[in-house]
Amino acid sequence: MTNFLQSKYFKFALAAILYIIVVIWIGNYWLLFGLGIIFDVYVSEKVNWTFWKKRNGKNSQFVEWLDALIFAVVAVTLINIFLFQNYRIPTPSMEKSLMVGDHLFVSKLAYGPRLPNTPIAFPFTANTLPIIKGKSWSNLIVLPYKRLVGGGQVERGDPIVFNFPAGDTVAVEEPNISYYEIIRRMAKQMQEQYNFGNNSPMPIEYFISLAREEVWNNYEIIYRPVDRRDNYVKRCVGLPGDTIQIIKGDLYVNGKIIQENTTQQTSYYVTTDGTSINPKAFERLGISRSDQAMVSNTVYYLPLTRSSAAAISKFTNVTGVAPATSRPGEFSFSIFPYDKNLAWNEDNFGPLWIPSKGSTVGLDSSNLKLYERIIDVYEDNDLKAEGSVILINGEPVSSYTFKMDYYFMMGDNRHNSADSRYWGFVPEDHVVGKPKFIWLSIDKEAQGIKKIRLRRMFMRVK
Repeated sequence: MTNFLQSKYFKFALAAILYIIVVIWIGNYWLLFGLGIIFDVYVSEKVNWTFWKKRNGKNSQFVEWLDALIFAVVAVTLINIFLFQNYRIPTPSMEKSLMVGDHLFVSKLAYGPRLPNTPIAFPFTANTLPIIKGKSWSNLIVLPYKRLVGGGQVERGDPIVFNFPAGDTVAVEEPNISYYEIIRRMAKQMQEQYNFGNNSPMPIEYFISLAREEVWNNYEIIYRPVDRRDNYVKRCVGLPGDTIQIIKGDLYVNGKIIQENTTQQTSYYVTTDGTSINPKAFERLGISRSDQAMVSNTVYYLPLTRSSAAAISKFTNVTGVAPATSRPGEFSFSIFPYDKNLAWNEDNFGPLWIPSKGSTVGLDSSNLKLYERIIDVYEDNDLKAEGSVILINGEPVSSYTFKMDYYFMMGDNRHNSADSRYWGFVPEDHVVGKPKFIWLSIDKEAQGIKKIRLRRMFMRVK
């Protein structure tokens, strides 16, 4: 029996069964031709597939190290594609749920692993090569979106890692800011300069095309495919078919208010009697030094949970604690869909219906801005509006049927999160995975051994 288990035919049979299971999972039966390679590796041995080392005889130590390195790269790459990957929290958009310096175990099996759009790429890089800073992938092979069967579906309230939807076009000089945000920012600056003291002020829409031309003249612009866009982590607050609305900072889904998490933060104005708040008090409340901003000698601007706000209001030198929410009807030019007629802001937003696959929506000038990026970019149509006539792929239309599901994501740190309120919907093909637990947490503001947040290690992500 021992001889049979060690025989090349048993090893081939075991490898072939596992390979067939993976092929069925992937759903591409052309891959079954790979069984010939597996047969040759274990049985016939006609081709030396590990050509960098001798099949018979002793190899040098360098070759042995090279062989181990190649195996490790291939194994970790397959694990990252099909099973899980590491993700480090770079910004405070999810504090206090997830903190800067948290390293997450992100499950690809939760919603089904997504096959790479660009399989030819430098290992373990998202989009930029180390040191030389060039692009890390090749467009020689570009595959369509395909997701394998996973353990479940996205649910409302799930924390999600996804590719940044507005990261399709990037200015190399400012890679951490959306290209579209750079254009809007520059258009706003142009508008303010032009309108200052001008008796015939112009709307910001007039300056968008001028700003775009200015950006293209002064920045290096590149395009990134879906799987090479930066990874973000936010909480899914709206599912396909939901209608979401934010009223004075409170979130409503399908007309029902959603109770906030105990770790959810909002920015507050904290007024004192003129004396400073003890730094040790900030430390006890978990308010980092980078979050402690002063508006004046007596007013702090702080991101706080409800419990922290209640605790700070009891300090003897604190005279007032008020949420820093925007007023209804106060238009913010950086808030999706950037329409002054809607007058939405980060605290007063919607109602907005989230598209679902197969659903049809009527299109006209009143709602085209809400869905034009989906139709034109995410679902790859040629969309044009000529007066009141909407053309899709050259044909006049009055409705559109969506090809994918979409989600609405928000950060738990409500006033310090670039999320769907700023750039719109997240398509299903951008969903990467679900963070399961924190396997390491580093506090950049601490010193020595205190830099490691031991209490957060192996904490489940909620």
